[in-house]
Amino acid sequence: MSYDNNKTAENLRYLKILSAQYPTVQAAAAEIINLQAVMNLPKGTEHFMSDLHGEYEAFLHILNNASGVIKEKVEALYKNTLPEKERAILATLIYYTDAKLKEIKETVSDLDEWYRITLHRLLEVCRLVSSKYTRAKVRQALPKDFAYIIDELLHTNYGELNKENYYANILSTIIEVDQADEFIIAVCDTIKRLVVDRLHIVGDIFDRGPRADIIMDSLMEHHSVDIQWGNHDILWMGAAAGSRTCIANVLNNSMNYSNLEVIETGYGISLRPLALFANEVYQHVNTDCFRPKISDESSYNPKDVLLVSRMHKAIAIILFKLEGQIVLRNPSFQMEDRLLLDKIDYETKQITIGSVTYPLSDTEFPTVDPQNPYQLSPEESELMSQLRFSFQQSEKLQRHAKFLYSKGGLYACCNGNLLFHGCIPMNMDETFMAFDVNGEKLTGKRFLDYAESVARQGYYAKPGSPERQLGKDFLWFLWCGKHSPLFGREKMATFERLLIPDPAAWTESKNAYYIHSKKEEVCLKILHEFGLGGAHSHIINGHIPVKSKDGEQPVKAGGRLIVIDGGFCKAYQPTTGIAGYTLIYNSYGIRISSHEPFAGVDNAIRNNKDILSTAIVFETMENRIKNADTDEGVQIRENIGDLKLLLNAYRTGLIKERHKGKLEYPMYPQRIK
Repeated sequence: MSYDNNKTAENLRYLKILSAQYPTVQAAAAEIINLQAVMNLPKGTEHFMSDLHGEYEAFLHILNNASGVIKEKVEALYKNTLPEKERAILATLIYYTDAKLKEIKETVSDLDEWYRITLHRLLEVCRLVSSKYTRAKVRQALPKDFAYIIDELLHTNYGELNKENYYANILSTIIEVDQADEFIIAVCDTIKRLVVDRLHIVGDIFDRGPRADIIMDSLMEHHSVDIQWGNHDILWMGAAAGSRTCIANVLNNSMNYSNLEVIETGYGISLRPLALFANEVYQHVNTDCFRPKISDESSYNPKDVLLVSRMHKAIAIILFKLEGQIVLRNPSFQMEDRLLLDKIDYETKQITIGSVTYPLSDTEFPTVDPQNPYQLSPEESELMSQLRFSFQQSEKLQRHAKFLYSKGGLYACCNGNLLFHGCIPMNMDETFMAFDVNGEKLTGKRFLDYAESVARQGYYAKPGSPERQLGKDFLWFLWCGKHSPLFGREKMATFERLLIPDPAAWTESKNAYYIHSKKEEVCLKILHEFGLGGAHSHIINGHIPVKSKDGEQPVKAGGRLIVIDGGFCKAYQPTTGIAGYTLIYNSYGIRISSHEPFAGVDNAIRNNKDILSTAIVFETMENRIKNADTDEGVQIRENIGDLKLLLNAYRTGLIKERHKGKLEYPMYPQRIK
């Protein structure tokens, strides 16, 4: 082993800190041996999901079954020894342990024997999914109360004569002391914990579906997750930051889909002030254009539909005013074409957008002053103050927003892949679109880095500061702004869709990215922009539903682009023909799973019905991927290098070994250069 004495001396301060963790030559050497061994283990499984849109039941099921990976493990172990029904029951038990246990206990005659058999089978599955990890990493994943017992049983050789009775007695005692249920839950949780090493959510957790908050609660409990913000996520982050415009957009979306449960039940935000305002101001006003999208009219009280329609109209008019204020306040957004309230001719009931005049379905806007159309009325201003207070005081919403900021960003580079929700804005000539930022033209990665920085200041900058105001405005821009990287269209035609009956006005022209990204050379250009582009590098993208029923494929550009928005949202499923794509990237390669609509948790538990999924393996690695080939491997190599320098410091006498004693160097200097 060769040493660099100069480098050792240059980084002596850092090495002294490191010596507190590895105080002897033996300790440092042992860690080097351990890290070198870890490098040769198979790469952990990555699980990619996108565009969840509040569909928490389908999300939780796919999270529980790891896009079919757990079922594969059960099949691998028991396909030739157990009937299909028993394999399905075992898989369902892993997915929904509590509920399935209750059902089974009501039907099984010899419960002790069932416990004994099931514990053995579950431990076999757990042993299989843990086999690619070190014992130390597995121990870290084990539930605290049963960590020692599970660790013992996972590393059991049942044929070992000296310990045969020992292992059998452990299982018998678990049953005898009435801990079998808790132990089964612990083992099943461990299986689900180990089967996926890292979860990627490629945007759009919120809106349309019923309970995005339940999805967020689940993500916060996950052991390893990162999130690439979608425009619907950034909108709720803006609402949590106190942006009145983002709040109005959130409420407009919720009213449009009659999805109030997430606001009132999920986040404890009262909509009573809005309901009172709407009933007072819009009681005698036509609201037909603002009826919510309801799949089953018979399940709704007509009075409730009328109230939601009034609330929808009230918040929509406020929204158009507030959006106009942002546009006027930020000429750099170049969104003057979204100033529409001043283009209305109330006498002819028409509006002129550009050079085209359209008839309007509704011009009964009692709070709009044609002379000052973007000014909120005093009552509207008071209402928005109340709503802003409620959003900012929702403890759960603030907790979720902070989690999105801490675990999220506009993009992520992970193991050679580039993950983002929307697009990298491009021009028709295949160049990156430039955005004017304080007189400087920013493109590609530089603009996304800037955009993420401003998005963060919208939540974290000092309240009342110009930085905070710009940040909140920019959060709205990312939601729907002209060629925003999260939105990727020239405009969001909310006004047009609500008030103009002519569909020609509803067009939302997509950014050129969605044309050019189908070309392999363009995808490589984008990957190179982010420092990637190896033989197995891909763009993993969401946002635009893949119309599977029309023959559209999720893999494009010669395999360089993978689009995994397949329609989790029920409203999109008639268009897509499926209920979502997910992606699995393990040590063997990459595969995409397409999922059929989920029939519900009750059906899954009662009938052991998994989501019907079709897996497509589209890239198989020449050699099995090891940790050494991943981003983690890069970090491990750096750590090994640091430890080798520490060994040199010990052996040259620059640092003395310490077999006892306290930390003498409490400060944390720069890491090794």
